[in-house]
Amino acid sequence: MGAPRLSSTPLPGIGVRYDLTTHEHRHLSVVAHRDGERTLSAYRKDDPDDCALSVQLTAEEAATLIDALLPAHHTPNLLSTTGLGLVAEQIELAGSSHWNGRLLGETRMRTTTGASIVAVLRRAEAIPSPTPDFRLAGGDTLIVIGTREGVEAAAEILGRE
Repeated sequence: MGAPRLSSTPLPGIGVRYDLTTHEHRHLSVVAHRDGERTLSAYRKDDPDDCALSVQLTAEEAATLIDALLPAHHTPNLLSTTGLGLVAEQIELAGSSHWNGRLLGETRMRTTTGASIVAVLRRAEAIPSPTPDFRLAGGDTLIVIGTREGVEAAAEILGRE
């Protein structure tokens, strides 16, 4: 299999269109609009000029999709604890969360679920081993390690509005 072919075409006044031909000879395109929005289009295999799907994405939706597509999103190091019966998950704290602006210790996470919040990602900063007096903020991504049940319970608690 050869390297993927990606080309770009400037679209004056709009942005840039990126075209990708996959190893299955499928044509995908992304129009990166100047305002941050993206249009993702997939074309029919039997007619690469016939668009089969076109999806408008906000800048935030595009960033979320990009994160899901990145190999680093599911790094082996983050999930290497599964052989021990432990899982690691990234849980985003919504701005509308009950815990937005509250102290980590108030969640009683470890006591209630047995799961531990081992790090917090905030903007471009990583905060390892946050202490109970660490103040949570909407948009934080919490790295939680525990049993599958404990991590699911933690996600439920953190999702409380």
